[in-house]
Amino acid sequence: MSIQQTAEKAKAASKLMAAVDTNTKNDALGKIAEALEANTDAITAANKEDLERAEKGNLARPLLKRLKFDGDKIAGVCRGLRSLAALEDPVGKTLASTELDSGLELYKVACPLGVVGVIFESRPDALVQISSLCLKSGNGVLLKGGSEAAKTNRILADIISRVSVEAGLPDGWIGLLETREDVSAMLGLDNCVDLIVPRGSNEFVQFIMNNTNIPVLGHADGICHVYVDRQADLDMAAEITADSKCQYPAVCNAMETLLVHTDIAEQFLPAAKKALDEYGCRLKGCEKTQKIIECEPADEDDWQTEYLDYELSIKAVSRMEDAIEHINKFGSGHTDAIVSSDEAAARKFLSLVDSADVFWNASTRFSDGFRYGLGAEVGISTNKIHARGPVGLEGLLIYKWLLLGNGQTAGEYASGQRQFTHKTLGKDCPL
Repeated sequence: MSIQQTAEKAKAASKLMAAVDTNTKNDALGKIAEALEANTDAITAANKEDLERAEKGNLARPLLKRLKFDGDKIAGVCRGLRSLAALEDPVGKTLASTELDSGLELYKVACPLGVVGVIFESRPDALVQISSLCLKSGNGVLLKGGSEAAKTNRILADIISRVSVEAGLPDGWIGLLETREDVSAMLGLDNCVDLIVPRGSNEFVQFIMNNTNIPVLGHADGICHVYVDRQADLDMAAEITADSKCQYPAVCNAMETLLVHTDIAEQFLPAAKKALDEYGCRLKGCEKTQKIIECEPADEDDWQTEYLDYELSIKAVSRMEDAIEHINKFGSGHTDAIVSSDEAAARKFLSLVDSADVFWNASTRFSDGFRYGLGAEVGISTNKIHARGPVGLEGLLIYKWLLLGNGQTAGEYASGQRQFTHKTLGKDCPL
């Protein structure tokens, strides 16, 4: 089947997906979880082949970590599937209701986007998360994972497709793309695909945006920061620093640059280094930092590098405003945090840092759809369109306006025979 045919089939299926009832969708999610658990050995065997091939091809260590899909990760995605099934169905939810006139009622109602094309990295768990979110939100989906995960992605997509169709979903709602040529072909299918979500570097996202007429929800670099304020609890700051960088460094919400106020730098940086040394984290620092702790010199390239590994750049700043300026200049608009006991400083930081996720006294690693209670995420959007931050169910929905009348005509209002009332109803659409 060509990509054109796959996309057309997904488009046709998406029309039916929009009307699938909640019980059928939740039942499908549960059965997919059961099937993944039952096929753990086959999935891990396919993943082992991908890993062996990737190691021979000298795939970077962070990507190898993402590629691994063993029993623990399978169990994790299955928990996510069941968690998603337990969430309220957002499709058909009334977002607003207005009485235009007596007997003429307008409802703003959530509905699926249609077909979502997602291009993602070497993380097989992302395939499960993305497809399950599209299922729950009533969308069709075209998936393109990294070629290094080809065998794992293929068995996962086959299981999800087969089991979901057996559970009552329309055939063709999920399609798997496998080559770069497939992606190029998809970019031209604006008659079939309603949204593209590219997950990768800024350059990659820009390439997609420049080569398609389809709306793009960009998930670019994750250059995240933690700023330790002059009034921070230093023990808390050290824990947040270590967690933000080292709990799982190969992901987009891991910290890449630590900013430290000069007033507490001499006291804090040795403690931070001790915590980071436990993970073997390689440190690079500005001139002030190098005078306080042993580290390599950092340059401007480091401030704009997503390491995705046990590597961290550190900069000392004399004012919080300098930290904010640095973040807004070098950050990717993903996730940034302040550690401070000063509420006024935190409020200013949260207000002025121009990122999708801005935290106070919490690790950047909380920037995640599952941790937000969204069930999972298609990606994290650094755009400023209909969805920003972790894109869960709501980010895969749009809305339609439903007008329920009783024979009214526009001429009656144009002539002044009737008048609009425009009253807020505050009730759900009855249909």
